[in-house]
Amino acid sequence: MNPRKNRVVILGGGVIGLCSAYYALQRGFQVTVIEREAAGGDNCSMGNAGMIVPSHFIPLAAPGMISKGLRWMINPESPFYVRPRVDLALARWGWLFYRHSTARHVEQTKELLRDLNLESRRLFAELSAEEDFGLQKRGMLMLCKTAKGLDEEAEVGAAAREIGLEAEVLDAAAAAKLDPGITMDIAGAVYFPQDCHLDPARFMASLRKRVIALGGQIQSGVEIGNFELKGGSVTAITGKGHRFEGDEFVLAGGSWTPELMKKLGIHLPLQAGKGYSLTLPNPPELPQVCSIFVEAKVAITPMDGKLRFAGTMEVGGLDLSINPARVRGIVKSVHSYFPKFSEADFEGVKPWAGLRPVSPDGIPYLGRPDGIPNLVVASGHAMMGLSLGPVSGRLVADLLDDAEPFRPIEQMAVGRF
Repeated sequence: MNPRKNRVVILGGGVIGLCSAYYALQRGFQVTVIEREAAGGDNCSMGNAGMIVPSHFIPLAAPGMISKGLRWMINPESPFYVRPRVDLALARWGWLFYRHSTARHVEQTKELLRDLNLESRRLFAELSAEEDFGLQKRGMLMLCKTAKGLDEEAEVGAAAREIGLEAEVLDAAAAAKLDPGITMDIAGAVYFPQDCHLDPARFMASLRKRVIALGGQIQSGVEIGNFELKGGSVTAITGKGHRFEGDEFVLAGGSWTPELMKKLGIHLPLQAGKGYSLTLPNPPELPQVCSIFVEAKVAITPMDGKLRFAGTMEVGGLDLSINPARVRGIVKSVHSYFPKFSEADFEGVKPWAGLRPVSPDGIPYLGRPDGIPNLVVASGHAMMGLSLGPVSGRLVADLLDDAEPFRPIEQMAVGRF
């Protein structure tokens, strides 16, 4: 560790910020984490599907996503929606998304996403060996309602095997045998044995405990308003009577990252994609394997006797209000795949909403922006924030420590657009 860069201030108390704090503390840095929410607040890292997904090697910007998105836009209960508004940043993001929704982009990035997720999975296993937070290494089932959906998902499985990932196409009977605790009405499934799941709230609590045990400070309920700079470097951050000095700064503010970067004169293409989840405390059946309804784009995760259903991507700014139509879309899909469930099972269940930071090419931002040598940006993980938390945190620590990362990360450059 470079002693001249001893003090690290991290903006963001979500999974990326806390993982960055943990690995920086392990390198001997003095770390202060600044989070907008109250202590242990309900940020986007808390109510997500809790999946660790080496299977997700295809970026969000991929062939067919534009046409699917346009079809979904006319259905208020569909998995995807962009709230129409006059916004130059949204227009630029949409144009960049369109430009990157190509087979070439998938080919260029699939090994990066594979490597990041596999390394993160390894780090999750290391962390779990130190302290149990409910990590389950049981794989994931991509549940296909239709034969067409199964054929398309089988192609994804074949592409996964081509780059060294494990994938197995199952008929309905084989899928039922793999997870006999849940009744499924499906055409078949693709099984990805390397995927895992956990309860994100347990993992976040474990992270906070680790950070504090290593001497890190967590300042909660603090909203940062300004950066102080000298000679092109950040010297302090301030907000509502607070001031934090440091030698290195990490910006892991999730969907709020672009607003913070504007204060530094940097325009980062990133949109907030709102997702919802509903957690049944006493489900009529409880699977042991996490899964995704392929056609409905809903993720299902067992968590310590509870069952979480999560889905949708609603691009509409920094708005955490609940859209009942999107929640209905999730609930209505359940009985179609899991016939023992009914809409009545969800009565009285409070929906949760969180904002995922979505880059226009589906690849996270991780690196130093040009012109600010003591700032690291880590954001834009979209639906893979939890999955990529540990590997992102360790990469941040590598950058702080001037250490060689486990693989090249230039494709994640902050200034790539």
